[in-house]
Amino acid sequence: MDTPTITTATKITLVRIFLIPVFVLFACYYGESVHAGAPDERLRYAAIAVFLLASLSDGLDGYIARRYNQKSRLGVILDPIADKGLLTAALITLAVAKWEYSLPIWFSVLVIARDVVIVTGSLLLHHIYGSVTIRPSWFGKLATVLQMTVLGWTMLQLPHLFWPVVAAGAVTFISGAGYVLDGLRQMKHSPEK
Repeated sequence: MDTPTITTATKITLVRIFLIPVFVLFACYYGESVHAGAPDERLRYAAIAVFLLASLSDGLDGYIARRYNQKSRLGVILDPIADKGLLTAALITLAVAKWEYSLPIWFSVLVIARDVVIVTGSLLLHHIYGSVTIRPSWFGKLATVLQMTVLGWTMLQLPHLFWPVVAAGAVTFISGAGYVLDGLRQMKHSPEK
């Protein structure tokens, strides 16, 4: 775990982080072309390709880290930053870019707010009680799948985005409430430091 050099797995994670602004640029330039009345589909395809490459690299760096024992402290820190960075950038960009079918702002705010509440609550519990256990929930996993489905739906510019967004939003809200209730239970059963 104390590998001092930057491993291959960590390099892949760094590439994923550097791909985030590339995705944002392609997506925003595509939005500008839509707004100008001459959609340049090559920009949208490039945004999709960069997003897919970044998403697939997440599995690759994890596999390499486990398979070749390349786990490092830097990798442990950078991997969730890369994951949340890509998701957050996509949520914001696909809500504000002027695509024909864009994400509603409320959906992006809901997903980001849920993550902020979970992270803030976890840090607070850890500070007050010394430990916290975040148990992945079925609703949390389903929320992630539905969020990714909505992002794909938007990038492919499929019509009828309303119902997938409502479903993903509802499950995201329920999963966030579940994590908050779990945190409150842990507060009740933990002696204060």
